[in-house]
Amino acid sequence: MKFYSTNNKDLRVSFKDAVFNSMPVDKGLYMPEEIPQLSASFIENIEQYSLTEIAYEVASALLKDEIPADDLRALVAEAANFDAPAVPLDENTFVLELFHGPSLAFKDFGARFMSRIMGYYLKDGEQLLDVLVATSGDTGGAVALGFLGVPNTRVTILYPKGKVSPIQEQQLTTLGENIRAIEIDGTFDDCQALVKQAFADEELNKKFRLTSANSINISRLIPQTFYYFNAYAQLKRKGFKEVVFSVPSGNFGNIGAGLLAYKMGLPVHQFIAATNVNDTVPRFLETGVYEAKPSVQTYANAMDVGAPSNWVRIMDLFLQEAALVKEKVSAYRFTDEETLEGIKAIHSKYNYIACPHTAIAYLAVQAYRKDQDYNGAAVFLSTAHACKFPDIFPPELAAKIEIPASVKALEGRAKQADELGVDFEGFKHWLEKN
Repeated sequence: MKFYSTNNKDLRVSFKDAVFNSMPVDKGLYMPEEIPQLSASFIENIEQYSLTEIAYEVASALLKDEIPADDLRALVAEAANFDAPAVPLDENTFVLELFHGPSLAFKDFGARFMSRIMGYYLKDGEQLLDVLVATSGDTGGAVALGFLGVPNTRVTILYPKGKVSPIQEQQLTTLGENIRAIEIDGTFDDCQALVKQAFADEELNKKFRLTSANSINISRLIPQTFYYFNAYAQLKRKGFKEVVFSVPSGNFGNIGAGLLAYKMGLPVHQFIAATNVNDTVPRFLETGVYEAKPSVQTYANAMDVGAPSNWVRIMDLFLQEAALVKEKVSAYRFTDEETLEGIKAIHSKYNYIACPHTAIAYLAVQAYRKDQDYNGAAVFLSTAHACKFPDIFPPELAAKIEIPASVKALEGRAKQADELGVDFEGFKHWLEKN
């Protein structure tokens, strides 16, 4: 399977090149040259497969002969070695818990798969691989833990000062070894812009072997399809054959992976893009005008993205036709006040404590049900453990949140992070010096 740039379909590379180069020279994003169709028998019998078996079938279809079958099975089994249960809240509403990995966020699926893929391809004696990543919260922790100790790699994480939660910051800044953190006095969009500028800088690329661990990397997108297929398998065991997915959406890689799964044959009735007030995509679906704007800080910080990078992939999947996207994607936006009310409502109705991103996805399900008079199965994605956002919850709910042992282990560790502004020359100088 070859991968092309969304800016030039004639520019095609191997999976290995797409992983390590991350972004094509024309600044597009890589996509598979064809969307493989999973067999009807696999979909019809998917409830008989485990998560790792599903993951292998999907990865094998997308990568074809890029990695030998036995090696790919081992990579997938090691990367996706934790559960992703679709927990029933009522007879037709489910929360897909994607926070059971090491960083307590859905991004563990992508980060662990990517680190194993890169480790598989890296050879002893090769130039050090410098992984650059911008994070609005959870990406950095997942990448840090995914790459921690991986030989011949060095990870540099850029995060916006004062805009990640204390636990998220601990995951970024206390690991040491081959993990470095930079606190940027700006927004996530500023962090992302610095990373993109680094990839476009000829001097840096001559000196360093740069790659990205953000969701622009195709090896992050592929493993995120796994849990959509697995969620459908879980619902099928309960007798459902139709499903709506509500997805907390910031950089739009998560819902992009779901739409890729749909294009591969996953039966999905509708996708719901659930956003906070950073509503570039909802506005586009309403007006037909795509207009990015500076991001605004909210309680759901992993979704504080004003210019979602992965939207170009979604438009590519739907042949650049906004009308086709609107047929499959509904969108809703919610304020911080509504998010808090959603957190309270889920707890009151189901005795379930949801993080702010999860609450937004829940609110979007409720809105969609009302607008479309839909009473079928709905799955809303829980993208992070509630403990990562302690300051968001009312005291009575915060007291009920169980703190995992992995989080307690970070307490008391010294913060290791440099501080920089948003100017690229400052970041470039830091990279050359460090």
